[in-house]
Parts: sequence; C-alpha cells; structure tokens
Amino acid sequence: MKKNYQNTELYNSNISSNKNSEIDKIKTTNVNILLNRVRLDQKKKYKKRIIFTFSIILAICILAAYFLNE
Repeated sequence: MKKNYQNTELYNSNISSNKNSEIDKIKTTNVNILLNRVRLDQKKKYKKRIIFTFSIILAICILAAYFLNE
C-alpha cells in the first residue's frame, strides 16, 4: 500500500510540474512579444524625432534665405 501512495504522489507532482513548465513557456512568449512591441515603438519615436528635426532645420534655412535675400 505504501508504494501505491508514493506512486500517486509522484504522478501528481509530474502533472503539476508539467503545468508549471507550460505556463512558463506561455509567459516567456508574452514577454518576447511585449519586448518586440517596445522596440518597434522606440524605432517609431526615433523616426518621428528625425523627421521633426529635419523639418525644423529646413524651415529655419528657408526663412534665413528669404530674409537674407530681401
């Protein structure tokens, strides 16, 4: 009888460890998706900053050329 009791415990512990490993895999995948989203957002912000900076520089150059030619 003792062996049956021990086998049941081992069987139950294996099931719970398998569930934990499945949950860990799902969480890892979700973290990777979130990190990729953060990287994409950073790239978008960087592109917007570059475009904004160049447009400001272009506007200043156009205004300077206009006022210097008058």
